[in-house]
Amino acid sequence: MHRKILSALALLVLSFFWMTPVAQAQTAPTPAISVPGQVVTPAAEEPENPFANALTLEGFVKSTGVMAYPLIVLSMITAFLIVLFTFTVRQGTVVSDAFMNSADALIRKQDYLGLLAVCNRRNECIARITAKTLDFATRNPTASFEEVKEVTEAEGNRQSSLLLARIAYLGDVGAVAPMLGLLGTTLGMITTFHAISGKEYGGSNQLGLAQGVSEALLCTASGLVIGIPALIFYAIFRGKVNRLICEMEAATTHLMALLAVQYKRAARAVAGRGPDGQAM
Repeated sequence: MHRKILSALALLVLSFFWMTPVAQAQTAPTPAISVPGQVVTPAAEEPENPFANALTLEGFVKSTGVMAYPLIVLSMITAFLIVLFTFTVRQGTVVSDAFMNSADALIRKQDYLGLLAVCNRRNECIARITAKTLDFATRNPTASFEEVKEVTEAEGNRQSSLLLARIAYLGDVGAVAPMLGLLGTTLGMITTFHAISGKEYGGSNQLGLAQGVSEALLCTASGLVIGIPALIFYAIFRGKVNRLICEMEAATTHLMALLAVQYKRAARAVAGRGPDGQAM
């Protein structure tokens, strides 16, 4: 799955540059073929395409103007976030079987300090929740199980919010990029019409209008090229995060059930002793 996502990202990056050699090949002049006894007039040279290099980095900056820089920055941020979330939004960073097995065994042995040490060595969401719960329980030995459960639920909600907040940046980029592209198009249109308004209406004026509008629309196209993949990957990561949150909640419920059993055993042991500490 990771290799497919990285391959798609590489294709998106390379799509900005692959059309340049094709455009140059199409504009290359064809050699004249001479026939004996026939006067060959040189063919009229085709007009140079002003947008032949528009898909290169230098041509893109020249065509879109100052709005090219924020769009380039957003494209780099999008690529970085996609790669980062690909390797960090996974089950091993939220819940792992190794930690659950260790926590299960230590809770059954009532070795809470050992479990707290294991939680401090691991960087998982379920480990942080368990560490917060055990820290409160050890610092407040007279606290009831309901109070300990409230601390666990609060920390679980905080970890879930942090997971959702991380991938929200990708959705924000997907929403901002088309807006920046539209802003660049609007500024380009204003500049184009302002420049043409000072000239007489004619063929050159129409050519300048068409060229200016085409350059301005490159901003909108660039914003959409950035925003659409960002929103697609945001939807993918959001679904994955929701699934991981469900697994984290199930793991937390399992650990709290084990703690509830230990609390009941401790309560029965205290109830079985008299006021002087002797067994009744």
